[in-house]
Amino acid sequence: MRSFLIILYLVFYFFISLPLYLVALLIRALKGEKGAHSFAQPFVQWGWRCLLWLAGTKLTVLGKDKIPDEPVLYVSNHRSYFDIVAIYSLVPGLTGFVAKKEMSYVPLISTWMRFMHGVFLDRKDLKEGLKAILEAADNVKNGYSMYIAPEGTRNHEREMIPFHDGSLKIAQRSGCRIVPVACLNTDDIYELHRPWVRSVKAAIIFGDPIDMNELDTADRRHISPYVQEKIRQMIEENRHLVEE
Repeated sequence: MRSFLIILYLVFYFFISLPLYLVALLIRALKGEKGAHSFAQPFVQWGWRCLLWLAGTKLTVLGKDKIPDEPVLYVSNHRSYFDIVAIYSLVPGLTGFVAKKEMSYVPLISTWMRFMHGVFLDRKDLKEGLKAILEAADNVKNGYSMYIAPEGTRNHEREMIPFHDGSLKIAQRSGCRIVPVACLNTDDIYELHRPWVRSVKAAIIFGDPIDMNELDTADRRHISPYVQEKIRQMIEENRHLVEE
């Protein structure tokens, strides 16, 4: 039943998006990129919150008060499509996210992503991948937070896949702080028993911001495993939140 309702909702969301695309285009022409982003993000966040509600997700959120009032790089583990849905519905301030190149071909989502400074990353092409990372870093310098999941693919195992080193260059290039984010049990909403959607407990935990300038040389040099270990600790410390 939930799966059917979500399909109906996505069809409804698609059709109400069509006139709003035109509004966003008009706002971009009149007020620039930031104006269009400011219009698009609340609509997308509302849409994602409705999706979580229809899925019956019992979402626990911790640490949101730790997010600085400045552009940051959100870095999370990656268990589900619902990671992005949940995290993006929560972030304050204008935020874009880095997604795999294949997402650029998905109707509706890709269009809204472009309004919200989304960056499409081709992991098979190193040159294009670097261009995407530099574009994301420029977004941060221009006042937009960015979100990335450096595992590179959805992972349902207890242990994370090692983070791609290049992903954290967004923070290195822009000088922003890194906010580690732990996603717990989000894959049990859909991926673990597709095509059915289940009402389950899930959690999103925002950790203490990491200022690379305050780290010692070794940790700065190995920033990817350093951040990944922080997320691993957050997952283990909060696993009880999603246990039945």
